[in-house]
Amino acid sequence: MIPFRISKDEVNELPIGHFEGEIVLIEDEKLIDEAVNELKKYTRIGFDTETRPSFRKGVHYDVSLLQLSTPEKAYLFRLNHVGFPKKVMDILEDPNRVKIGAAVRDDIRALKKLNPSFKQASFFDLNEELKKVGFHNVGVRNLSAMVLNIRISKSEQVSNWEAEELTKKQQLYAATDAWACLEIFAELYDKGYLDPLFSNSAS
Repeated sequence: MIPFRISKDEVNELPIGHFEGEIVLIEDEKLIDEAVNELKKYTRIGFDTETRPSFRKGVHYDVSLLQLSTPEKAYLFRLNHVGFPKKVMDILEDPNRVKIGAAVRDDIRALKKLNPSFKQASFFDLNEELKKVGFHNVGVRNLSAMVLNIRISKSEQVSNWEAEELTKKQQLYAATDAWACLEIFAELYDKGYLDPLFSNSAS
């Protein structure tokens, strides 16, 4: 049985876990086509974004990084280098491809700042949807602990996502967040926990 609630102490007792597949960092427009073609093979994609943190009042930054993950590969699009490519936007607007994230509303709002014409489709917000089926604790860290039995490190969360070079630690953190959302969904879907959410649409 997967628990619906967890304490901080229980999370901290779990072993550290992270994405173990291939991380593809996209800083050059030439790499976009190959990444998009690979992502199009999947109907479920893990989703997240990162933004450079601001430690000064009134200072805000645009979203720096878009993470899209399959079970084996995590694609990290450095939007501050390549912009918000139309081909990537097409995936996020595709109603036949489910993008799974946590607290996606802020991510979508940030992407719309880059291109106001962006119209998202088929996003599944773990935080919002899992509350409907009884989960008391949500968020990637809590859900990874409850569903995947791993503890995700958040040490890179407030690092500089617009740095000249992203460190291996930053890349792993970013990939893990998107991948974990995908894995959480798959595990809960396969075990029937999401049936109440999909029963109406299936009938």
